[in-house]
Amino acid sequence: MEEHTVRPIRSLLLTLFVVALAVPVWADGLPTAEPEDVGLSSERLERVTDAIEADVKSGAIPGAVAMIARDGKIAYFEARGKADTESGAVMKKDTIFRIYSMSKPITSVALMMLFEEGKFKLKDPVSKFIPELGDMKVLVEKEDIDEGGAFNIPELDEEKAPGPAVDSDTYFTVPTKRDMTVQDLLRHTAGFTYGFFGNTSVDKLYLRSGILSRDRDVTDMVDRLSKIPLQYQPGTRWHYSVSVDVQGRLIEVLSDMGFDEFLEERIFNPLKMVDTGFYVPDEKLDRFAQMYAPGGDDGLRIADARMSRNFVDNPTMHSGGGGMVSTATDYMRFCQMMLNGGVLDGERILSRKTVELMTIDHLGDVPERDVFGGYGFGLGFAVATDLARTGMPTSVGEYRWGGAAGTRFWIDPKEKLIGVYMVQIIPHPFSFGEDFKIFTYQSIAD
Repeated sequence: MEEHTVRPIRSLLLTLFVVALAVPVWADGLPTAEPEDVGLSSERLERVTDAIEADVKSGAIPGAVAMIARDGKIAYFEARGKADTESGAVMKKDTIFRIYSMSKPITSVALMMLFEEGKFKLKDPVSKFIPELGDMKVLVEKEDIDEGGAFNIPELDEEKAPGPAVDSDTYFTVPTKRDMTVQDLLRHTAGFTYGFFGNTSVDKLYLRSGILSRDRDVTDMVDRLSKIPLQYQPGTRWHYSVSVDVQGRLIEVLSDMGFDEFLEERIFNPLKMVDTGFYVPDEKLDRFAQMYAPGGDDGLRIADARMSRNFVDNPTMHSGGGGMVSTATDYMRFCQMMLNGGVLDGERILSRKTVELMTIDHLGDVPERDVFGGYGFGLGFAVATDLARTGMPTSVGEYRWGGAAGTRFWIDPKEKLIGVYMVQIIPHPFSFGEDFKIFTYQSIAD
């Protein structure tokens, strides 16, 4: 080849090389960076990997996926262990997990999109849109207050949802002092409970009525809820509950769309959350992690088959409180949208001011307000308010939540830091996600 031909080719290659250096590297749709480029230490991040590998080796977990982003770039993304120890399927970065209560922030974002459209105000009574949730009664145990009233037990489905008996002679009901508001739904102060986290008379009624049965839709769930008294007066305490599932029904009423359709059209598609939804389709089942539970010779056993069966067919009940599946990458995209002030890759989901409103503590006027040490609660997220009480190396204003099978995330606006941790053990030790968080923060080196 003649010299006059070689020189232009060399020049072109050099130009392409320089351009390549200037363009950020992308992984799964998100830009990546070396840890040092975003103020993290590569050496210290090895402790994250070491901790996960130690948990896998000891049999404490079958496997996990961990992801860390700072300044909008992925600085750490690792998968270790097995997604299914029996089949030998390796845990991969695109493994799909049941995220349970990590569904809740997604649902709350969906509802606040309708807030931005003027469909409701936070102080509006829920009964304005769902009339059956107006004029609710509050259950009072007679052992607590020795005076009474009347209460008719709602119609129960003993065959499909058997539960402990409830003696109406042990309690009575009183009217609510005010209707629950949309803000109450968003901050868990509406008066609802869950049914399986306590043993009160209201919890027993939830179990007997099959409130969260996946073979009933959210409209039926709300109808059944309306016939059961509240556990406490709205606005008087924070209590983890089915209120986010009620948000799903409210979204349907306000948008005139199915809840699942709204999420797909307004959040999942714009954010390219391609593996997030209410079930895993057949073509993706090979990426669906097995669910484990404590017990067995090696410390873990395969969980009840219903833990998987409930997520392999499109359910009748689209649970905004705990029914979704996702991947680490999908959830990171959701988190990055929040940290960016409601926008990702040019797709605006919320305004910056709405994100700010959602991620401040809304429990200031609630007498019984403690979520867990050092955290209050915003509109869909726990929010750090007292660093000393958290016992964690975080920042005031960090917001977070997790799922029943050990999945965890947090978003720290001050440090521009996001952590996502995925594992599948139910019930799970909280220590895995907490250790991941500590090892992430100790890697900050700027």
